[in-house]
Amino acid sequence: MDSSAVSHKGWLMPKALCLIGLVFSILVALIFLADVVLGSMGSESAPLRMTSMVMDILFILAAAGIAYASWTTYREQK
Repeated sequence: MDSSAVSHKGWLMPKALCLIGLVFSILVALIFLADVVLGSMGSESAPLRMTSMVMDILFILAAAGIAYASWTTYREQK
């Protein structure tokens, strides 16, 4: 079997996994950002009822880190 056929066969999966990681990290960041914003305004519609501000901020930072890693890895895939 030709080596170029093998290398082109699996090109889609790494890109798809990078994009899935990016989408999920953005969703997590949006949920916790909405919790911080709505919870600090005193709204009852905060997704997690503003249980812990520290945990909200840590989850936003972690999601931003995963989004950055996913984006840079996606850009390296050629």
